[in-house]
Amino acid sequence: MGLSLQQANTIIAAALIHSAKAGYKPMGVVVIDDAGHQKSAQREDGASMFRLDIATGKAWAAVGMGASSRVLAGRAKDNPNFFTTLAATAGGKFLPQTGAVLIKNAAGEILGAVGASGGTGDEDEAICIAGVEAAGLVAG
Repeated sequence: MGLSLQQANTIIAAALIHSAKAGYKPMGVVVIDDAGHQKSAQREDGASMFRLDIATGKAWAAVGMGASSRVLAGRAKDNPNFFTTLAATAGGKFLPQTGAVLIKNAAGEILGAVGASGGTGDEDEAICIAGVEAAGLVAG
């Protein structure tokens, strides 16, 4: 079974609660399925117009490459030409920057990814992990 809309909404709600408790700036959070299709997205009041685009790019990169955006950011440093080409090939939807994690079930199967934008990459990643764990899933 794939990622449900209820799970996606739970991830976003928990991520935004974590963000508010931590005092982060207005955030955008996006959940996509394992095929890169948007399941759910929310942009907090006061968040810039680019928040959802950036969060989607981070999540899309994670699903596309099967790794967290933190891992991809590290790989991009070692091979910038390849990652620039990936971004161009993906029509700009591929963003290898820290702030997205894979969503996995207990068996380790990738169900999708969640990406966030609004804070530092570490803050974005932290709220994504909190959201995935609150939904009873595994962040990867």
